[in-house]
Amino acid sequence: MRYNVPHKIKQFFFVLLKLSIVVGAVYFIYYKIVENENLEFNKFVAFLKENDVFSLKNSIILIVLSSFNWFFEILKWKHLVYIVKPISFKSALEQSLGGLTASLITPNRIGDYGAKAIYYTKRFRTKIVLLNLLGNMAQMTITTLLGAIGLLLFINHYPIALNYYKIVGVGILIIILGLLVFFGITQKRFKIKGFSVSFIIDFIKSITLKAHGINLSISLIRYLIFSFQFYYLLTLLGVEITYYDAMVIITSMYLLASIVPTISIFDVVVKGSIAVFLFSYIDINEFIILSVTSLMWLLNFVIPSIFGSYFVLNFRLPKPVE
Repeated sequence: MRYNVPHKIKQFFFVLLKLSIVVGAVYFIYYKIVENENLEFNKFVAFLKENDVFSLKNSIILIVLSSFNWFFEILKWKHLVYIVKPISFKSALEQSLGGLTASLITPNRIGDYGAKAIYYTKRFRTKIVLLNLLGNMAQMTITTLLGAIGLLLFINHYPIALNYYKIVGVGILIIILGLLVFFGITQKRFKIKGFSVSFIIDFIKSITLKAHGINLSISLIRYLIFSFQFYYLLTLLGVEITYYDAMVIITSMYLLASIVPTISIFDVVVKGSIAVFLFSYIDINEFIILSVTSLMWLLNFVIPSIFGSYFVLNFRLPKPVE
């Protein structure tokens, strides 16, 4: 005998879920800002004031860069969803920022997939998840290509002590893992986000080259914006470095950070640790680098997630996008 849960109880648990997402996000943000062991909050604020980071001019430039970063992310999502059905920029904004808030406390931003999919009726949800995966794959492709170039230039320019025995060992391990993955794919058991690789490949093939081109182009524009913002913050904090030298390290940092599985809220810690290591080769103070990575996190994740909290709290399940 099938038992139907009363509508009011469903609504209660749904409201509880929304509140849990927002409260959880707020708590983790507060914890990472105030209780950060690597960067004392008071010293951090004093350092920013000392360098006049939040003067009117600098504030406007930083806000404009973050706004453009998210403008293109929202535009990319609007373009991707158009493959299934057209939506307004406002709807794309709500889904993107709401997904960001939901993803803060989940590993590898997995919450973003569910949050965006729930805006749609069941017949659209599989494609929405795949489109979200496609958007993330495009961003990862740009990060990998530019990061590989940057890392090769970094290794060629800076004297890094390499243990060749370990490199050979890692290479053998990668080959073994590659063979296992290949075997898994051929056996149709290997899955990404719950979908078989063959299913994902078929879905990617069903999308036009023009759509893929736009997706990659917008991802590249976003990458150039937030990487330049990182460089701009370095200059604000008194670091004398050319754009080329900075980009060699910044692209390497984003590549290395992207391959480390983590919860989104701890992304700042991972990027901070990698950035400190890489920038140490040009003798840049650790505190400056941690300040820059923290500011990047605040500007591009924390502030947008605050707006996203509003959309999460005001979301109504009975009225998904049709």
